[in-house]
Amino acid sequence: MTPSPITFVCSCEETMPLDGRAIARGCAGGAPRLADQLCIAQLDRFREALAEEAPVTVACTAQAPLFLEVAEDAGFARPLDFVNIRETAGWSAEARGAGPKMAALIAAAAVPMPATPLVPLKSEGVTLILGRDATALRAAERLAGTLDVTVLLDGSAPVAPLRAAEFPVARGRARAATGWLGAFEVVVDGHAMPRPSSRAAYDWGPRRDGAVSRCDLVLDLSGGAALFPSHEVRQGYLRADPGDAAAVERAIGAAKELLGEFDKPRFIAFEAGLCAHSRNKRVACTRCLDLCPTGAISPGVTPDGVRISDSVRISAEICAGCGACAAVCPTGAASYALPSSENLLRRLRALLLTYREAGGEIPVLLVHDGAQGEALIDALAREGEGLPARVLPIRVNEVSQLDLAFFLAGFAWGAAQIRLLLRGRRAHGVEGVLRNIDFVQEILAGLGVPEHGAPRAAAIETDDPFTLGEALAALPRRGLPFPPATFFAMGQPREVLRQAGRALAEGAQKRDAVLPMPALAPFGQAKVDTAGCTLCLACTMVCPTAAFTANPDRPQLRFLEEACVQCGLCATTCPEKVISLEPRLNLAPAAAQMQVVKEEEPFCCERCAKPFGVKSQIDRVTAKLTQGGHWMFRDPQQLALLRLCEDCRPFAATDSGVDPYAGPDRPVAKTTEDWLREAERAKRGLS
Repeated sequence: MTPSPITFVCSCEETMPLDGRAIARGCAGGAPRLADQLCIAQLDRFREALAEEAPVTVACTAQAPLFLEVAEDAGFARPLDFVNIRETAGWSAEARGAGPKMAALIAAAAVPMPATPLVPLKSEGVTLILGRDATALRAAERLAGTLDVTVLLDGSAPVAPLRAAEFPVARGRARAATGWLGAFEVVVDGHAMPRPSSRAAYDWGPRRDGAVSRCDLVLDLSGGAALFPSHEVRQGYLRADPGDAAAVERAIGAAKELLGEFDKPRFIAFEAGLCAHSRNKRVACTRCLDLCPTGAISPGVTPDGVRISDSVRISAEICAGCGACAAVCPTGAASYALPSSENLLRRLRALLLTYREAGGEIPVLLVHDGAQGEALIDALAREGEGLPARVLPIRVNEVSQLDLAFFLAGFAWGAAQIRLLLRGRRAHGVEGVLRNIDFVQEILAGLGVPEHGAPRAAAIETDDPFTLGEALAALPRRGLPFPPATFFAMGQPREVLRQAGRALAEGAQKRDAVLPMPALAPFGQAKVDTAGCTLCLACTMVCPTAAFTANPDRPQLRFLEEACVQCGLCATTCPEKVISLEPRLNLAPAAAQMQVVKEEEPFCCERCAKPFGVKSQIDRVTAKLTQGGHWMFRDPQQLALLRLCEDCRPFAATDSGVDPYAGPDRPVAKTTEDWLREAERAKRGLS
């Protein structure tokens, strides 16, 4: 039997008040073990707890290395958990009311997070240095002892040759590049090698275009345009202004470190079968392609229409982890894996519901990253008034990873406001999460949730901790007009989104709400002009989510609105062009029920009476062929074959002797003698 978990909460030499009764609400093992100087005078309490072989959580991150060392010396086999309640709660002007927040932070930290899968990268140090002047040669001389370098000068300026050819030097301009750390390919135009007789400056030999250089690293000191979009996050591509000596030094130092084997997180989990990008060479959803800042996502159809796959392809080696694709993917094909959406939502639920259970009111959710967000929160706690007691910080890898399910679930679980902490200068890939903020604002407005002078969801874009503090303190103290829901976060993000939407509609007493949404919203209906629909069922064959389906027993087209992601494949595929999209969020129970869009009477085989096809289509085709007098169907027996099923048709054709390839009598061919004979008869006046 596993002993009850132990949670240590320290007042950090009485610099923050502790409400043990409130904090106990967030501790899995009951009341926390309180201390004032756990890392020094009371360290023995920690050692004694280790001997109990119970799971241990320490509400202190500042002294985490010390506690880890003590646990290792004691042979403690379990991993230790840490949570910061000092800078996020205790060091605050409202610290005396921060007990519920501390309980919530401890409860959220206890939610387990699975390990993130890794992507291996390997660099053997083959380095291409792009340059315009002697700066590139000097950088190569610095790196030649560590890396295998080649210098490519663009020829825009005369450069004095090296006295000894310690490494290759060539001329050329990098036209294009692909790849990542350990696997770059650079296409070079005007490639030429130096003449051995080069004297005061390099003299170049014959040039050629389209040369390809394969390397592990690219050090770009050319001063020109970057070879990659969002080049700052392309691992293995280092770029510096050749006129900035400090920047060049930093790039040289970074290049020396990129030799060996490396692991990077696999930020995105991708299920190609769920992707709604294309079907039958028709492109539909491009939300992720439109937003990816690094070029890590490529389409499944080439510009000339050659199909590679029905789904997009995501390069885990190039992906920098902004999560923009996961934020906007309508089907859940692309989902964030650091951590997964499901685990993040479980942590969010524990945070908000524990805060309420511990007596907290009107919570504000502050979502931040580790690099910028923690620094601002730390500075605000040390130099300012700290976070307000009702502001619950939750750390994510990238704020831009948040999908719509996160926002709706946050409000459903009781958040009064949600604020995203973004950099003052917008980072790459935030357009998707800002779009989701607009969507959730539309949903809340449609449900009649009042704002009270401030949007329920918004971003705080700043690099100043005091601006952050002022923005949080100014938020109105008005919660949602209904109690929080308690549903569990289970399943794909789209399923959680539906649960949260229905919970909000239930609270707002608008269970049958149908809310109009802006373009690109990932839900809505596909409207069919039934008068023009021929029940060809082409839409059912391309729909990636089975929103459109056929009835195997009769001619019938059915639609499930809850499954529609507004990808548009049905509309682009429909030969009659009778399908149009209407973005909307239908929270009524009918959205989860299959609706019959159109059905017709089946046509029954005139020989065996088996239903096949649609009666109106068979009648229309036979009538048109009869009126048109098509040569293949002048024989009534041939026309009658169309009214037989696929099983009876070959037997009927054989029994009746009908040749399906027979045509009208061919005219008799005339020879030259025939033409000459007719001409002679015409000359004589003979008929």
